[in-house]
Amino acid sequence: MPNPFKQALVEGRPQIGLWLSLANAYTAEIAATAGFDWLLVDGEHAPNDVRSILAQLQAVAPYRSEAVVRPVEGSAAIVKQMLDIGAQSLLVPMIETGEQAAAMVAATRYPPAGVRGVASAIARASRWNRDARYLHEADETVCLLLQVESRRGLDNLDAIAATDGVHGVFFGPADLSASMGFRGDPGAPEVQRAIEDGIARVLAAGKAPGILATDPVLARRYLELGATFVAVGIDVSLLARSSRELAASFIPAARA
Repeated sequence: MPNPFKQALVEGRPQIGLWLSLANAYTAEIAATAGFDWLLVDGEHAPNDVRSILAQLQAVAPYRSEAVVRPVEGSAAIVKQMLDIGAQSLLVPMIETGEQAAAMVAATRYPPAGVRGVASAIARASRWNRDARYLHEADETVCLLLQVESRRGLDNLDAIAATDGVHGVFFGPADLSASMGFRGDPGAPEVQRAIEDGIARVLAAGKAPGILATDPVLARRYLELGATFVAVGIDVSLLARSSRELAASFIPAARA
């Protein structure tokens, strides 16, 4: 049950990713052939449920890209479902305190270290108990990434990043900019200063900083600052932009 994505973060090797928001296994597999290090299966804002996330995990599995799943919220019940269907790396949204961070760590671990329910016999994660090591090794193969995307989260960033069992902290520019009074403007200087400071604080805690940046200049800037896992595009946006450009190249402006 190796987790190459987690190992890369531990070693400080930058991992370049793509956001999957189309909620479709077929397009997830297409993205998996592109060569990204990781693919984010979005269960927070995309129209996904447990079954559609499972299908995307299965579609991505044969390829080198590692799947990271973002559940709709940080609850122990939902985290349990994501782990049981085979997610090894989780990106949990809207974390604002060290207590919330500790609760998510507990949700990813079996007792006595945590509160994850034991049902490996019916879980894809253990290959339905074909992997006899699963119960004993699962805790160590999970990669837990937490999203900080509010003023309160920034205020408590040091406590969140210092939590044992948290492997990385991801900054959500859209929500963070709104929380800071710059809704729709994540490029605002105040927001960018907060993100850059956040990256430095996460690195100082010995954890991996991450972010979504569809602007290539910003993405490279974050990588230069030490961000370790950076998503550089979104499947929905790529499709929307390419289809609009193609239509515009053939359809006169008067008909557009």
